Amino acid sequence: MSQVTIIPPRSGTAFELAAGQRLTIIDPEGSQVSDLVAYALGDTRHTLSNGRTFDYEETLKLTTGNRLWSNRSQVMLEIVEDAVGVHDFLLTPCSTDTFRHFYPDKPLHRGCFGNLAAALAPYGVTEDDIPTAFNVFMNVPFDGKIGAIRVDPPASKAGDHIILEARMDLIIGLTACSAYASNGGSFKPIAYKIA
Repeated sequence: MSQVTIIPPRSGTAFELAAGQRLTIIDPEGSQVSDLVAYALGDTRHTLSNGRTFDYEETLKLTTGNRLWSNRSQVMLEIVEDAVGVHDFLLTPCSTDTFRHFYPDKPLHRGCFGNLAAALAPYGVTEDDIPTAFNVFMNVPFDGKIGAIRVDPPASKAGDHIILEARMDLIIGLTACSAYASNGGSFKPIAYKIA
């Protein structure tokens, strides 16, 4: 059994994930979001793409059996197990600008965007290289008639998880989200393990 690593609230990390390895992302306390980005190991211009994923999977609701595709139309990750079934791939990682826009009465924070940029910098990833994240456990309902979206608290409960299998050698960026709305107004850790 692999070791569980904790990402503290409002922070992020980056690591390598080899083809065939499985990444389990766990919400240890419930109602927390984790932003995930992926890059091909050795070529950070080859990155996760929400547009390609929606196109090839033909759904906005990604869960067990769905694959996450790259900007070069290659499968990067496959969801092999999903205890929650509610995730978002529409909204970009929260940033200082997000806090200025949505939370003008709250202290500024660099958000998941800044946390990802810092964690991925040793791999040569710059801010301009950060794509729309696969927002694990994030609850973003959308109105099918007018297209309106909103951010509700996550549906994940304490201990809920998702397992993704790498389909190529990857660099992964992963956060414990920093935005108020995404987490129901509280900030909690995220856990993960690699097998």
